[in-house]
Amino acid sequence: MVWLRNVMLAVVAAVASAALVTADSSIQLGPRPLYLLQALPEGALKQKLQSCANGPFYRTDFSIAHRGAPLMFPEHSQQSYQAAISMGAGIAECDVTFTSDKQLVCRHAQCDLHQTTDILLRPELAAKCRRPFQAASGESAASAECCSSDISLAEFSSLCARMDGVNERAQSVQQYLQGTPAWRTSLYNQCAKPMTHRESIQLFAAAGIKMTPELKQPEVAMPYQGNYTQQHYAQQLVNEYKAAGVAPSQVYLQSFNYQDILYWLAQEPEFGRQAVWLDGRYEQPGFDAMQPDSWRPSMQQLKQDGLNIIAPPLWLLVTEQDGAIVPSAYAKAARQAGLNIIAWSLERSRPLAEGADWYYQSLPTLANSDAALLQLLDVLARDVGVIGVFSDWPATTTFYASCMLPPQQNVQP
Repeated sequence: MVWLRNVMLAVVAAVASAALVTADSSIQLGPRPLYLLQALPEGALKQKLQSCANGPFYRTDFSIAHRGAPLMFPEHSQQSYQAAISMGAGIAECDVTFTSDKQLVCRHAQCDLHQTTDILLRPELAAKCRRPFQAASGESAASAECCSSDISLAEFSSLCARMDGVNERAQSVQQYLQGTPAWRTSLYNQCAKPMTHRESIQLFAAAGIKMTPELKQPEVAMPYQGNYTQQHYAQQLVNEYKAAGVAPSQVYLQSFNYQDILYWLAQEPEFGRQAVWLDGRYEQPGFDAMQPDSWRPSMQQLKQDGLNIIAPPLWLLVTEQDGAIVPSAYAKAARQAGLNIIAWSLERSRPLAEGADWYYQSLPTLANSDAALLQLLDVLARDVGVIGVFSDWPATTTFYASCMLPPQQNVQP
């Protein structure tokens, strides 16, 4: 019977190696979803997901690419976006800020170039930075500050995007840029192309996916250069979609600034209809995630203002109860008010075996292994009822949605 045992082992190995091969060759999930699946405890969720290991996989709006695929690729780069597209993301995010010549580019913050690009290795551009590099000394960490508004669009486009992170004990620029967290990788840190907002529109439109730009808070005094107001900035964002012929239904405008949301609702109602307010009320003094009376404005007021989609961090949507992940008071209140919910951001944390971080603070005992990622997704989708989840590695959200959500709700038109 040894021959039979060897045959069975060969079959098992073949199935494992092909477990995430999809009939749609444009979607490639790679090994991570299967790794997370294997970490799940035995039960109905694991059994169901195992039945989907061979696909089929769908491009799904539930799977939202957070800055592309920055778990392993430099955020907001062409390479990061292309990786997210290949993983089946149905929506991709360009965080939007502006350059010195008031052109829109994809960056998480206006002043993050020192830690997300190679600007400090370009002496002629580093000289334009708001604060030059300072080596670590005693109790003082190494530092620098370089902003998109310090340079022109042409200069921005000449940079190389790199993995986010710095070494705060550095004595040189070269050491300073060796700060990629150990649980990420520098494997693809090979002069990735930074993207303008217009370039992101072209790339996403060509891939047939939707777009969710976030209007980032300026880190310069507004009006910029005397005449560029916040309203000009918000309108310029919409105008670039109009100029590209992108239908409002394909765009989910985002902002933490509620005044931006109100502006779009009033001035660009077709785009404003599915604008997403990134909820930062948790930073307000006296905010209590379990006490609706502490939320200003209230969920009802948001809905009355015309808001349809709210996007809080993961931890606001769930809590622990009797050893299980369950919807929070916040999640229930948002749904009762008639608001749709998008959650952020999965796959942005270190391995959960090292402890729950900020994103998982409401799950102090249950977020203790990476198995919690799929368990959390299941609660968000089935119990909270979110319409999408941002992920730094969209293969995970694509895998879950392809298996657990109706295909007709996932396939792009």
